[in-house]
Amino acid sequence: MVKQSPQHRKALETGRRRPRQEAVSTNPRKLPKAITPEETAWVKSMIVYEDADIFGFNKPSGLSSQGGRGGGHNLDDMMWAFARPNGKRPNLIHRLDRDTSGILLVAKTAPATSYLGKAMIRRAFAKTYLCVVSHPQNLPDKGVMEFPLRREELGREAYSRVCEADHPEAQAAKTAFEVLSRTDEVALVRCMPHTGRMHQIRVHLAHMGSPIAGDIRYGGALSLGGIGVKRLMLHALRLTFPHPNGSGEFTLSAPLHQDVVELCQALDLRVL
Repeated sequence: MVKQSPQHRKALETGRRRPRQEAVSTNPRKLPKAITPEETAWVKSMIVYEDADIFGFNKPSGLSSQGGRGGGHNLDDMMWAFARPNGKRPNLIHRLDRDTSGILLVAKTAPATSYLGKAMIRRAFAKTYLCVVSHPQNLPDKGVMEFPLRREELGREAYSRVCEADHPEAQAAKTAFEVLSRTDEVALVRCMPHTGRMHQIRVHLAHMGSPIAGDIRYGGALSLGGIGVKRLMLHALRLTFPHPNGSGEFTLSAPLHQDVVELCQALDLRVL
């Protein structure tokens, strides 16, 4: 005989049933968020490209792509500013780290979302980043970093760690790089990741002994040449992918933010 709890007996007596435990959906419906006129204007100011199928946004550093800290809005939430009367809204195709600035692709329709999602799965995307690093003597003019990575959880924070290829949690990770400008203390580096592991560029460069400036998590300098570095100096410059309208390969780019340009100029680094 199954023993009933007092709550269960009361529910039976009153005719109310306990709510059934629902399975977690793998594609939960996004619930509308209230977006203020000021936030709408702000997110619209980030648009660098728009057509019938896609948006290109130049995301600022400090804004999460999704989720985020402190319960504030993120770029995914702000897509409600573009919601149609039927309640459907654009969808982010990929993400950038909260502190990384630069180009972020958004699909405006369900067919475009599906098309681009499949293209990403088959690795039809090419990404280019720019970053400012310290200790450039550790980097040749160009090369490829192929250090396997594993994920590590420390409390509520997640990190990537370089590991041996035979580690049970190892994931292959490959990043091509080229030094565009350098001094004895700093360098401007272009990086082209061939895989999409968490914090891949950041961890690869730190492992080489040339961490990205402002990268507190992986040992980046907070001051260069006596100049304070207020954020992660990593910018997603360019994204190339097959356009969902069938026209072929397409490229979106996002200009460097002014804080990166000003730091490079102050450090005598040549900016493209």
